[in-house]
Amino acid sequence: MATFRDVLGYYRRYWPTAAFSITASSAFEIIDLGVPYAIGQILNVLSQEPLDPFMQDLVALVASLVRLPNQRFLELAVLLGVIFIITVVRAPIQPWIGSWFHWDIALRSRRDHSRGVLEKILTLPLEFYDENNPGRIAGRVARGLANHTWSYPEIAGQLIPKLFRVLGIFVVIWLIEWRIAIAFLVSFIFILSFTFAHLGRLIQREEILDRYQENTESRTSEVITNIKTVKAFATEATELKRQSQRLDRELKVVEYRIHEGYTRLGTWQRLVVQSCVFFILAFTLVATVGGKISLGHFVTLLTVSSMAYSELEPISNLAETFARRYASMLRFHEFMQLPLGSDAGSLQPLSEQDAAYSFTGKVEFSHLTFGYHRDRPVLQDINLLIEPYQTVALVGRSGSGKSTLVKLLFRYFEPSQGSVLMDGENISTLDVTQYRKRLAIVHQEVDVFNGTLLDNLLYGNHQASFEQVQEACRIAQCEEFIQQLPQRYKTIVGERGMRLSGGQRQRLGIARALLAEPDVLVFDEATSSLDYESERAIQLAMRSIFGTRTTIIIAHRLSTVREADKIVVLDQGRIVEMGNHDELLRQAGIYRRLHSLQETGELI
Repeated sequence: MATFRDVLGYYRRYWPTAAFSITASSAFEIIDLGVPYAIGQILNVLSQEPLDPFMQDLVALVASLVRLPNQRFLELAVLLGVIFIITVVRAPIQPWIGSWFHWDIALRSRRDHSRGVLEKILTLPLEFYDENNPGRIAGRVARGLANHTWSYPEIAGQLIPKLFRVLGIFVVIWLIEWRIAIAFLVSFIFILSFTFAHLGRLIQREEILDRYQENTESRTSEVITNIKTVKAFATEATELKRQSQRLDRELKVVEYRIHEGYTRLGTWQRLVVQSCVFFILAFTLVATVGGKISLGHFVTLLTVSSMAYSELEPISNLAETFARRYASMLRFHEFMQLPLGSDAGSLQPLSEQDAAYSFTGKVEFSHLTFGYHRDRPVLQDINLLIEPYQTVALVGRSGSGKSTLVKLLFRYFEPSQGSVLMDGENISTLDVTQYRKRLAIVHQEVDVFNGTLLDNLLYGNHQASFEQVQEACRIAQCEEFIQQLPQRYKTIVGERGMRLSGGQRQRLGIARALLAEPDVLVFDEATSSLDYESERAIQLAMRSIFGTRTTIIIAHRLSTVREADKIVVLDQGRIVEMGNHDELLRQAGIYRRLHSLQETGELI
């Protein structure tokens, strides 16, 4: 659970610089009080009343230095000099000591935590992405980073220094008339206490709203991702109505439960502040008329107290702004506190000293049992040996556990019982990053990044030469369509490879996998959603790979696996048949039934 301490910890790396800049900004706010004080002293000189003892000592010191008589002219010159230093001399210094460092800390922290976000995204378990779509994740991260970035300069550069300014004003008033200072302090404590207590209740509503907005953004992201399906089923009006209803409910919460609360708070503050200013004026006037304070002190008290009460509105506005952002900042830290997945690889590049793994491709599943939920096993007591350079096909009905077996091979999950062995070594003892670099997979839907075709081909091996790229594309049957592209290998393929057909993306995926030079290559339903011509091209590419490395094929279409050295039939998480194509047809079991259904064109 994220807390306010986590929000403060966001800037932990720059605390020394933050302490210096906040102290400097607060000091400048307090120094500002010297102007109304000096003006009050000028009034005393003009009305022929004595200066304060401190100012008398300062004038006497200047008089001894410049060797001039201590007269009214010198007193006025010293007071003007004080105002000059506070205003003109300070002007070019303050932005660099205050504003520069406040934004420097905010921007550097955003850089650091953006990198941390990417690290978190790369190390979260796969099941997290099954439950949260990209829009939900991106929205939470973007709001959290943005609100942290904007909040720091406001809090460190304005809110905290203003509070110190109010404290400095209290000290000034105390030195002039302690009774008025006590009344001033009590009123400020009362106003700020009530304000922050009210903001605390509003923050709780903001947290509920932030979760609601996250769900709304998540649905919008889904609409964008599935826009073809939306248009195909003509559900544009339905989606618009659904989101409009959510936005209407969101507006009601913002308008009548949150914004109205802030408005009521602002109304109450204005009334109390103006009442306090009036009573301070009355008390100061009475003290001046009674001869307890001078005319200069009257002006000073009235000016600094007005300055203090005028700071209440910006302080409240800054606190309100922070309250509006606080919920999303907490949600950001909740995301950053999510536990790493057991499948997380190393984020450090491999050094030359790291001994690169090299396998013969001998894979063994030994007494393997696994379930996404403990009481519902997906795989039960799987025992399977795959020899080096052997081609093994996994077939069976949907949900029989074929893809889960491959996920365990890639260490996306850890088995409940049993083990997976690579060349006789338990893969759980191997460095997951180096281990996965010796594997490659071609999914049913090949993930393509928005960039050039060459960038996507080199994704798994940036060191490959162009000749290696061409050879991999030849084996994967890519050459024909690449030559038809406007810029060939330099062609931009678009978001998610939308400028390529499904068959072209599949062949790109095969070439990319080959360039990784894996010891074990997996085809996961690589031809299930393709037309006959594309399927034929993929099959030719796969056949040219058979025997060059250990190959595992997951397939619904049995035409893809006829030439496999071994076909493994799974049913309800168990291996029920094993053999080559001809052997399994003679067994008259599940494989033969599946083959017959596909031969006759019936659905499985």
